[in-house]
Amino acid sequence: MSVSDSIAFIYITCYITCYIDSTRAGTPDMVEDVVKELGYLSLGTRLKRLGERLQAQTQVLLDQAGITVPASHMPLLTALDRLGALKVGELSEAVGLSQPGITRLLDKLEAEDLVQSTQSADDRRARTIALTKAGRQVMSRAKRIAWPMVESAVTDACAGPGQQLLSVLVALEDALAAAPLSVRAERLRATEKNHAHA
Repeated sequence: MSVSDSIAFIYITCYITCYIDSTRAGTPDMVEDVVKELGYLSLGTRLKRLGERLQAQTQVLLDQAGITVPASHMPLLTALDRLGALKVGELSEAVGLSQPGITRLLDKLEAEDLVQSTQSADDRRARTIALTKAGRQVMSRAKRIAWPMVESAVTDACAGPGQQLLSVLVALEDALAAAPLSVRAERLRATEKNHAHA
């Protein structure tokens, strides 16, 4: 593991540990948090758990702003708002989700009349997705009312040990894109093997 990778893991672990510890302070006789105690072994699960918590709390703020769209749908609407009409593959790349997952979400958004799909002119097998008028209205309200609240609240939660969280996450994402865990594990096995034979 490179020095930058190690730093990224340390920052993320410290941030999540401080965050979860702060939410549990003063609570007696808590059952051991196994995911937390496993450290790097369960980092993916821990990040997913934190993501789900943030998404659920974001939903509360969306509800308070009168936006009934699930928080999990907002990244797709945001991508279409920022980038304009996109093909499904492009939308998948823009938000980092699999195409089957994107398709399921798009079906729900289309049923709610927030997006519309048209057959691509240059490839009849591809669909081009765009916001409807209702979708544009939702995004306008979200950016005006909900986003400032959400961003301020998350920034406040990240104060202190979590100040470098975004840059750390970028470093971790880049590291895993450059060399997935399977590649890193194989490299570590080879290194250990070479040391054993030395």
